[in-house]
Amino acid sequence: GPGMIVIPMAGRSQRFFDAGYTLPKFMLPLGGESVFAHAVGSFAAYFASLPFLFIVAPGAENIAFVEAECARLGVASARVLELTAITAGQAETVAIGLDGAGIDDAEPITIFNIDTFRPGFEFPGAWFAGLDGWLEVFEGEGANWSYVRPAEGDLPLAAETAEKRRISNLCCTGLYHFARAGDFRAALAAERLAPQAAELYVAPLYNHLIGRGGKTGYSLIDPADVIFCGTPQEYQALLTPA
Repeated sequence: GPGMIVIPMAGRSQRFFDAGYTLPKFMLPLGGESVFAHAVGSFAAYFASLPFLFIVAPGAENIAFVEAECARLGVASARVLELTAITAGQAETVAIGLDGAGIDDAEPITIFNIDTFRPGFEFPGAWFAGLDGWLEVFEGEGANWSYVRPAEGDLPLAAETAEKRRISNLCCTGLYHFARAGDFRAALAAERLAPQAAELYVAPLYNHLIGRGGKTGYSLIDPADVIFCGTPQEYQALLTPA
């Protein structure tokens, strides 16, 4: 099944602070809610049924905020894990969270970016449940995304993934599923030996699954179904809709 929803939110929000904001990105107000509530609200259909793990930057205020928002939103099972230091990237943040929360290697995990909104998200169909992992993608422009290069044939299988290197027009939304936490851990260990990017990102980890014969799929959605709030410009645009 979908397993645990893992939401790494340990980024420094540096662009926001540089732009004069005084709160971390996820705490910022947006349409009577917080950015956090919009992102986590993507999984509203699963608040009662799935466990959530939030991995936060050091600071009691971060823990208190997440716990209060989860209680307000009705997240039945929410764990908050506080980091003790800056990590080498999102993938390392997730790994520290999984270890700190004692997540078993056999447990499925679904990783999601805190600065992305997927209103009304539902897990893709039964075919995806038989895969070793999958990524959610949309057809997009630009070179600053994570990407999936599709395999030959009719099935939505990935031949390669890349970070900030445009190998196709399939851009990742920031939603990543691994059928087993152990596969994520093994892939990260392999990625550390020869990192594709300056930071340890999640998307490139699938290359290690693919390389050893694992089946990685991609779930293609309409670009209109995903909203990005990762930069001050994107946040401002959401504050003042056209």
